[in-house]
Amino acid sequence: MPSPVNAAKYQPPSTFEALFNRTFGFLAGLGLAPSFIYLLEVRGRKTGKIYRSPVNLMEIAGKRILVAPRGRTQWVRNAEASNEIVLKRAGFRQTFALKPVADADKPPILKEYLDRYASAVKKFFPIPPGSPVETFRPIASNYPVFELLPK
Repeated sequence: MPSPVNAAKYQPPSTFEALFNRTFGFLAGLGLAPSFIYLLEVRGRKTGKIYRSPVNLMEIAGKRILVAPRGRTQWVRNAEASNEIVLKRAGFRQTFALKPVADADKPPILKEYLDRYASAVKKFFPIPPGSPVETFRPIASNYPVFELLPK
């Protein structure tokens, strides 16, 4: 296991994971997935093409929070470039602007995210679920976190 400070900044999906994500994203878009999973759509920063990815959306203190457990993925880079994403789920479709969360504010969010979705995301964290908030401080910069603001 890598040390928390040296955690990978981006972990690309394997071929199987990419296929699974594509299929699961389609199902999430139809509303056939757990209620916290949405299909994220973002315009490509170079191509202008719409890209889709399933994401786990959290609500904390009335704020919608999006965490990128794999690090600075393509959807993160595209979202940062356009400062806009769309979330879809069954009949729901909403556009959001992104407000990046400062590294100093990420540890409790990352802890909550890992504890809530451990079965799906623990492989992307160098610390186990249930770890104290302080252990997330050294790795906070490795995980993009956004507050979503409705447009």
